[in-house]
Amino acid sequence: MNAQQIKQFETGDYMSFATLKKSGDYVATPVWFAPLDGSYYVFSAGNAGKVKRLRNFTDASIARCTATGKVTGEQFAADGYLLETEADETTALKALHRKYGIKMKLTDFFSGMTGKKNKRTYIRVDPR
Repeated sequence: MNAQQIKQFETGDYMSFATLKKSGDYVATPVWFAPLDGSYYVFSAGNAGKVKRLRNFTDASIARCTATGKVTGEQFAADGYLLETEADETTALKALHRKYGIKMKLTDFFSGMTGKKNKRTYIRVDPR
């Protein structure tokens, strides 16, 4: 990704995050993402398919998209990593709060009320 592509990509609210299945196919999901130091941070339910797939393969692809997942920009190869330390998860959450502000705070609040916040998994996505 060059500087212009990065700037255009990062202005969107959603990223199409496609993860690799054992069959060789990719499954794309629209996700919120937050940039930090050349990486993007994402959160997901801990039992989501993308989390299970990332346990097998780091290969992924990313593209700018709408909330419904319609890709609106160029696709880029990437690697996805499940974050395992509390410090890394805190970094991810802070980045998400910085980008989404009150929307992320409300998401945290309601996720906390339903018990889903404690079951989240955070992911670092590194474009290649």
